[in-house]
Amino acid sequence: MAETDLEAMLASLTVSRRDGEFVFVNLGSELPSVGFHALIQENEGITAVLGRADADSEGYEYDFVGAWLTLDVFSALEAVGLTAAVSVALAAEAIPANVIAAVHHDHIVVPLDRADDAVRCIEKLRADSVTE
Repeated sequence: MAETDLEAMLASLTVSRRDGEFVFVNLGSELPSVGFHALIQENEGITAVLGRADADSEGYEYDFVGAWLTLDVFSALEAVGLTAAVSVALAAEAIPANVIAAVHHDHIVVPLDRADDAVRCIEKLRADSVTE
């Protein structure tokens, strides 16, 4: 069952890192010609989150290379506060957070060179919520 209680979500919050390096690519009106990890239709066109190697193999341009983190708590889409709590914690450490919500989990793509810092920050958020 999806969780809606913020205290319960924070107390059980764990984070895992998906293997690979990830990039955001603007595809205009075309669907990606390679496997994708997320697609978002924006007014300006389709944004795809691709593995870096796939983007490179297709010659797609990108500016940001990130690590994909998954918040392993099963948060309900109507849950309030989880994304904010994680974003505030990451912002306090000057770690950019590109959040993607899905049915079962929230996902955060952070700069590749800050991935370990982001994991520690999220783990600290859990530890702090348990001790309060």
